[in-house]
Amino acid sequence: MKKVLLVFTVLTLFSIPNAYAQKSASYTSAQKFGRGLAGMTTGFLEIPGNIVKETKAQGAIGFPIGLATGLGMTVTRELVGVYEFLSAPFPVPSGFRPILTPVYPWDYFE
Repeated sequence: MKKVLLVFTVLTLFSIPNAYAQKSASYTSAQKFGRGLAGMTTGFLEIPGNIVKETKAQGAIGFPIGLATGLGMTVTRELVGVYEFLSAPFPVPSGFRPILTPVYPWDYFE
């Protein structure tokens, strides 16, 4: 069990610098791994992120729309995160382009 935890910790630490390199023109499997890990662990940020996005765009009526969109996107972000996390070592699809926009859930707050 300790070995599994150590491997997970090391992989996580190697993926953190790649999480901030999202603006580069080429995407690597390490960045795909980082996107997947971020999607699985911080997918809940879709709820406040979509509320903020919709209220900025539509005013007060955007709150319930953002809440509903955020709930749906939380599930989507988690599932896409699992896919990217598990498929990171394999060169499929070619180019490793991000599936969701924004690439990371915390990008809503920039």
